[in-house]
Amino acid sequence: MNAHELDELDATELEAKLREAKEELFNLRFQAATGQLEGHGRLRVVKKDIARIYTVVRERELGIRTAPGTNEEAKA
Repeated sequence: MNAHELDELDATELEAKLREAKEELFNLRFQAATGQLEGHGRLRVVKKDIARIYTVVRERELGIRTAPGTNEEAKA
């Protein structure tokens, strides 16, 4: 998932993606702690996805990015 894909999601979809990513991170950490995780690369990917989601949400709050469906001309 990249930032351009996240730009197309609205706030509720972003919250759902964040919830899913956090749940996956918890499961991966649990597997790592119990020795069941074979590839640790997925941990890094999920952490970066969570950070990207938080970044998109914060940039929308600051007005740097616009949510889908909003009219950019109305803001100008």
